[in-house]
Amino acid sequence: MKRDSRLSDTLHILLHMADARRPMTSEALAGMMRTNAVVVRRTMAGLREAGLVTSEKGPGGGWTLARDLSAVSLHDVYAALGEPVLVGFGRRADNPDCLVEKAVNEALEGAMSEAETVLTARLRALRLSDLAADFSKRLAKHRRRKPHAH
Repeated sequence: MKRDSRLSDTLHILLHMADARRPMTSEALAGMMRTNAVVVRRTMAGLREAGLVTSEKGPGGGWTLARDLSAVSLHDVYAALGEPVLVGFGRRADNPDCLVEKAVNEALEGAMSEAETVLTARLRALRLSDLAADFSKRLAKHRRRKPHAH
């Protein structure tokens, strides 16, 4: 089963934007993510509607962050993406009268609900600034090992 990586991909894009400190085109962001610029534009449009990014057309234009990294939680980004499914396993619904199916589904729904509660709480607690700080530490450590690498 293919996992939904939109949240991870979008966080990746936002951190690249923060690191660049200049407007970035959909094409440039798509190149970093090895995807199509149309996919980036579609994603960024949802983030713009949520007030997380802005865009400018024309030469020197592109996407920029609309808020400080410390003011954006990972949950804000998750919500702007339409709250994709966090726990990716489903339940069987072939025979709603089957007592075994009912027992299994109830157990799974309870477990999924608990997992989603924990995950959303963690997403609310983490800020983009937390990820940016972690990236900065990793980059500094990487540069100490390989002075000419980026």
